Amino acid sequence: MKNIFVLIISLSLFYSCGAQEITTERAVVSSQNETSSRPKLVVGIVVDQMRYDYLTRFESKFGEGGFMRMINEGFNCKNNHFNYVPTYTGPGHTSVYTGTTPKYHGIISNNWYDKDIKESVYCAQDDSVESVGTESSAGKMSPHRMLTTSVADENRLFTQMRGKTIGIAIKDRGAILPAGHTANAAYWFHGKDEGVWITSTFYRNDLPQWVKDFNDSDTVESYLKVWDTYQPIETYIESGSDLNDFERGFNGKETATFPYDLTALKDENGGFDVLKATAYGNSLTVDFALAALEGEALGKDNDTDVLTVSFSSTDYVGHNFGVNSKEVEDTYIRLDKDLERFFKYLDENVGEGEYTVFLTADHGAVDVPAYLESVKIPAGYLDYNDRKERFQKFLVEKYGTVDIVENVSNNQLFFNKAKLKELGLDIHEVEQALVDEQISYPNIAKVYTATTMNSTDFTIGIEALLQNGFNQKRSGDVIIVDDIAHIAYSKKGSTHGSGLNYDTHVPLLFFGKGIKQGQTYNKTVIPDIAPTISALLGISFPNGATGQPLGFVID
Repeated sequence: MKNIFVLIISLSLFYSCGAQEITTERAVVSSQNETSSRPKLVVGIVVDQMRYDYLTRFESKFGEGGFMRMINEGFNCKNNHFNYVPTYTGPGHTSVYTGTTPKYHGIISNNWYDKDIKESVYCAQDDSVESVGTESSAGKMSPHRMLTTSVADENRLFTQMRGKTIGIAIKDRGAILPAGHTANAAYWFHGKDEGVWITSTFYRNDLPQWVKDFNDSDTVESYLKVWDTYQPIETYIESGSDLNDFERGFNGKETATFPYDLTALKDENGGFDVLKATAYGNSLTVDFALAALEGEALGKDNDTDVLTVSFSSTDYVGHNFGVNSKEVEDTYIRLDKDLERFFKYLDENVGEGEYTVFLTADHGAVDVPAYLESVKIPAGYLDYNDRKERFQKFLVEKYGTVDIVENVSNNQLFFNKAKLKELGLDIHEVEQALVDEQISYPNIAKVYTATTMNSTDFTIGIEALLQNGFNQKRSGDVIIVDDIAHIAYSKKGSTHGSGLNYDTHVPLLFFGKGIKQGQTYNKTVIPDIAPTISALLGISFPNGATGQPLGFVID
């Protein structure tokens, strides 16, 4: 009987150990499968100031390897919008990668009035760090004002910091904010008389050798050449006349017309900064991104890396020449070629089917209002000086001083709380009085109070967009909405910032590993992007994310 008992125990231990080994093997295989299902590299592309209709307007001019490859092989969200205002570069890039809106991530504009220190601050400004790669202050930047994590941060945390993150853009904010707080580095272009790519001590204390090599090469100088149309200009029927009254152009050239001799124009247009407002700025960005892929060995192991690339020059060109210009059309035709070059490099060096790309924009842009007026569409320009005079007169007449308002910026009024208390004024009564006054001014469509933003839950309309852009600690006390297609800008060139379709409707393309082929007209919003990439990677959503993963995109 004793021998039988020992035999049973022995058999139990044998089968138990065997089962444990099988379970362990399955766990290892499952882990390997999970790892292999993830892309080796995620590339996030933001095209600064890209309206959705640029995809359709210029489609006949695109090749098969850039935008059209993403559309034909990937997923096209055709009804993608920003769900907040203001639609500016800083908030836009931040919202794409954090999966939420300024209400939570805190980047409420490019610049805003800081109520604590009583002065204007820049979204990426950081005086606690030093420039790397230049003696100028252009490198004193970091993401410290961004309150939440980005999807790149979450990937770094998930991979125990083994997965790399590199951010790249001509604009500092376009490189810094997408890359997040834990990035290995972010690099941006410093033009003027240097023409180099730089970073800050937030990331590292010196430039890596590959960046030094790039800066020492003649790549930047090679773009100081003639900018002419890529295709014959007479074929650019998707845009207006090259010679018109709606474009600024460059200093030193009488007309805003092709061709542009950038060598001759350099000295009167900020030195190497002249490249920013040409299609060549995007080509330079791709050159540097390719150098980063090689220099950082991105996508070379099983820990997913993240490369964020923002094409800033499309914004500079749009501001300078306007939505309907030949210059904008040529810039997108050339960008399409640059994307093709970029994707081919990824195919050859990371592996076709081993990387995932998404492409979107940080905002759109309005047609030049002067042009809209010329074709009898309601539009116009705002006279802020007249508003200021009327408002100051009102404040003096009603309260005996203008000091109860300490700042007016970003279509917001900021109260001097100490002055209100000194005068014994009720803040809610003052809020409403200022709303009633401002709404009487020309070209102001709506006015709301901070109290309304904090106490009412809006779900539709401009009110919901305002609320999503309203950060209780950083935003103002009264918020103003201007009339449609009315801007405070020169009558040549264009801008953005509103909650209207021309500013909110932007592309959203997914392409590569783990992405279905297809399209949808269902509405998607910018904060959906980061949770979608998180779901694809099987990692945590950014910690403040309010968007939802787009399951119909993921294969």
